[in-house]
Amino acid sequence: MDSEAWGSLGQEIEQSTFEAGDYERFRACLARETLELEDWQKQNRLADGHPVGGLELEAWLVHDDPGLRPKPCYDLFYERMGPDGNEWLSPELALFNVEFNTPPAELRGGALRDFAGSLEAQWRRARTVAGEIGARLLRIGILPVLQESDLCLANISRSARYAALNEQILRARDGQPLHLNIVGLERLEVFHADVMLEAAATSFQIHMQAPAAQGLRLYNASIVASAPLIALAANSPYLFGRDLWEETRIPVFEEAVEAGGFAGAAAGPLRRVSFGSGFARESLLEVFQENLEHFPILLPVRLDDEAGKLHHLRFHNGTIWRWNRPLIGFDQQGRPHIRVEQRVLPAGPTILDEVANMAFYFGLVQDMVGEERACSERIEFACARDNFYGAARHGLKAHFKWYDGEQIGARRLILNTLLPRAARGLASLGIDAEDARLYLGVIEQRATKQQTGAGWQRRFVEKYGRDMQALTGAYLERQDAGAPVHSWDL
Repeated sequence: MDSEAWGSLGQEIEQSTFEAGDYERFRACLARETLELEDWQKQNRLADGHPVGGLELEAWLVHDDPGLRPKPCYDLFYERMGPDGNEWLSPELALFNVEFNTPPAELRGGALRDFAGSLEAQWRRARTVAGEIGARLLRIGILPVLQESDLCLANISRSARYAALNEQILRARDGQPLHLNIVGLERLEVFHADVMLEAAATSFQIHMQAPAAQGLRLYNASIVASAPLIALAANSPYLFGRDLWEETRIPVFEEAVEAGGFAGAAAGPLRRVSFGSGFARESLLEVFQENLEHFPILLPVRLDDEAGKLHHLRFHNGTIWRWNRPLIGFDQQGRPHIRVEQRVLPAGPTILDEVANMAFYFGLVQDMVGEERACSERIEFACARDNFYGAARHGLKAHFKWYDGEQIGARRLILNTLLPRAARGLASLGIDAEDARLYLGVIEQRATKQQTGAGWQRRFVEKYGRDMQALTGAYLERQDAGAPVHSWDL
């Protein structure tokens, strides 16, 4: 098991501008390390053992006043948290966002309860510190009171890697501005001069590591599970006052760092933020080979060239944001593993809701991994992709084309088929039965009552009008109370 939290992009960098030689050197290292990973797989060097899970939670820092506007105070917040509190914190793109991590843990016994306890302890400490600097913390996919003027370079993180990311994304686009064009219940079209649009969206990312022999099936199962997950957890219906998708984070992130592959393919099929190009067929190595062959180096930073660490491969992979992404890590004994990062979920509404989402995901994909016929043989990738975008648009009202061509509504599929499968998967992992009932019960009630975070927000607006300040205040009040979203009133 790793001794550190499972973050995504990782380390700080020292440079933000690059020369031609930097790209050539980085690509040579990347090609060598891709072959090295292939050798590890052939030699069965990748870690086995009981499945392990982890998480990342992104949150908003907002002003402690009725306006609840974004407060760009991450640096002061981090400093005030102190060494004991900031060990598991990471900066995000904007100074008004923060990322929380927890140590990874084997998925057995009280693991879900422990994840919840760790998050709750971090959150209590962070809320206290935020209050001391005139801020509040909020977990939601998109902040309803956010304005486009908040997404400016004055509010970008002081981290050099984010300055470099902005510069290189624009370089890949030949200096052309980013273009949001989202058609939901309403339409939003925005041109923006930098990558700060990405800071409009915050996520709850789940990591799962399975035995090496099951990694391929876990990755494909995670892809298939994305649609019911997003239907259950949608929490981002509004951006800049417009009513868009149930989970508007999805098009925002895909369009906010839009830069594609080689030969001017920025608008082509291989995009840096996407649902991916297909299931993995023989090995997860196929994904890293695609990274090498189809995605130009975005940040050719100078990294340690030490053999056996795959620094360049891991860093390059961190600049390609598939909604389901394989990641390389190392345990405390230095053994490498490949885990899957499930990136589709928004932050919030409450810790109980977030851990319930984890329970549903872990249980469902664990059961799918053990199927006699692999899920990738029973549903076409194009259907899994269409299901995902349909769920992001319509939430629990979406309709899916599921196994063997079955046409079924998302809510019915979840209640009648997927929840029992998730329960079976948690049991096979050895998760405490009472915990499994608790967290899957939250999912069952959310689907039964058809009240996700997005659904509650839309009902609030339907009753009180499009007062985003009132909506944000009511949401935060209920979030702080801690009851799951299916029980929220208006």
